[in-house]
Amino acid sequence: ALQQVIPFLPANLNAPVLIVQHMPPVFTRSLAERLDMLSKIHVKEAEDGDVIQKGTVYLAAGGRHMKAGKIGGRMKIYYTDEPTREGVRPAANYMYESLMDSPYSEICCAVLTGMGADGTAGIKNLEQEKKIYVIAQDAPTSAVYGMPRAIAQTGLVNEILPLDKIADAITKDVGVR
Repeated sequence: ALQQVIPFLPANLNAPVLIVQHMPPVFTRSLAERLDMLSKIHVKEAEDGDVIQKGTVYLAAGGRHMKAGKIGGRMKIYYTDEPTREGVRPAANYMYESLMDSPYSEICCAVLTGMGADGTAGIKNLEQEKKIYVIAQDAPTSAVYGMPRAIAQTGLVNEILPLDKIADAITKDVGVR
């Protein structure tokens, strides 16, 4: 699914992109490298201490929870080894909740195909502190309609779209530089 979204984001996207993909540690680096080769926007496996910049996609390393926080006056990536959540590590819930204290005025959340409900609690909590715009993948284009269905059932979703329309919706919401 990521291969049908990330390569269609522009290099000058006016926002950073944080991705939590439920994968074991060894595979996330090669996934990030492959997406980077296919994309105009820069894609990397996020590293502890990375300064978060617009026009860059940060893919969470497998096996650890990726968070974003203001460190030394700048938004940076950091990792924790907190317990699994929704049975996964990394968990999107932790990443979304880490953005609650961020300086970003609006956060665009895209929930793609996957089992379970990871991301739903995090987005619900994030919505208490930030203006959010939520995009969910539709059932017909989802391999597993678990995570998109879970967030859609909350009533927080702004758009439910087929996979091939999600990159355009993200770009329209956050704009370009």
